[in-house]
Amino acid sequence: MKKICVIGCGGAGKSTFSCKIGAILRLPVYHLDKVFWKPGWIEPEDHEFDMKLKELVLKPEWIMDGNFKRTMKIRFDEADTIIYLDSPRHKCLINIFRRYIKYRGKTREDLPDGCREKLDWEFTKWVWNYPKRSRPLTLEMLEKYWDCKNVVILKSRKDVKNYLASLV
Repeated sequence: MKKICVIGCGGAGKSTFSCKIGAILRLPVYHLDKVFWKPGWIEPEDHEFDMKLKELVLKPEWIMDGNFKRTMKIRFDEADTIIYLDSPRHKCLINIFRRYIKYRGKTREDLPDGCREKLDWEFTKWVWNYPKRSRPLTLEMLEKYWDCKNVVILKSRKDVKNYLASLV
């Protein structure tokens, strides 16, 4: 494994998981939220993000975590492994609330400087609706890669723990 995409709902633990895999496999980790957002939670133009992303996917080794559905095909085509953290909605919601409390007023390591932790209604609603809106589309997209990529779906903390243990 040299190029790994980690996807899943907000609060599924993508960044933490990616850092753990990165440490085990000694691969660089790129958090797409850190690549995408500008300070103050400003969205870049599509072409700005696309240029940065294209530079990253051409590197010989990487782990990228994040959804950004519009760019999944670019990443999936270049990846050799796609890991989907298919966490239950209630776990994701609990995790985003815990994360907010832990980092409130601070910037997490997986975000750019100037993007302090926030929890707004739009993001909470996205996490709540993820199982019905985004999950089916993600699974449909993953089906196209079953035969040509290593696709891994992890549904629980136990699955994550066992998978990480298998890499050591």
